[in-house]
Amino acid sequence: MQLFYNPDITEKTIEFSFPKEESNHIVKVLRKSVGDTLNITNGNGWLFSAEITLANNKNCLAKITSASLQQKKPYTLHMAVAPTKMNDRYEWFLEKATEIGIDTITPIICEHSERKVIKKDRYEKILLSAMKQSLNCYLPKLNDAITFNDFIQQDFKGDLFIAHCEETDKKSLKQQLSPKNNTTILIGPEGDFSVNEIEKAITNGFIPVTLGDTRLRTETAAIVACHSVAFVNESI
Repeated sequence: MQLFYNPDITEKTIEFSFPKEESNHIVKVLRKSVGDTLNITNGNGWLFSAEITLANNKNCLAKITSASLQQKKPYTLHMAVAPTKMNDRYEWFLEKATEIGIDTITPIICEHSERKVIKKDRYEKILLSAMKQSLNCYLPKLNDAITFNDFIQQDFKGDLFIAHCEETDKKSLKQQLSPKNNTTILIGPEGDFSVNEIEKAITNGFIPVTLGDTRLRTETAAIVACHSVAFVNESI
């Protein structure tokens, strides 16, 4: 199955047209023709089947033949991850986290952050591509980059964790996770969170956790945490 994306389609849509670039891909590259069926999502959980009514490489038209709302995960995962020095590593995290299952991503700028500017448009394209590739109908939300201090002062619901490398009393993330819960996890930059940031997070209700016995890169730590949450929920 191949999944297409159109954010403007709703369960009330009857007929629609694809933009020029995607129309060309459908007709010229995939060689789809009138009568062929396409699977489309709007990124909000809906999966549509549509029949091509006009196979034009500049304006491909299709009519909706069925629509179904896909079941949502029994939990939500919000990961606040500091941008990595090498941008491709953060992009790798975005791709893999989308494939595993994540709802919201917030790039956080920390005291030890070496990268403080993100390419949000590019990141969103990576999330979209990963969503389609993994046949997921829910597109993760990418927030604007925010400072660590501003982030932790928000009103959060659910379980809150901060993963860090300081030699202090920490609990295992896997042992702390509960299924079907809203979860927020903080992952720091290459230089880790500062002691001051860790203390502020704890003061604001975040539980300090470890992800294992080895020291992990930022993007690896984020994926380990993401998979841990998915695994706990798959085991119920």
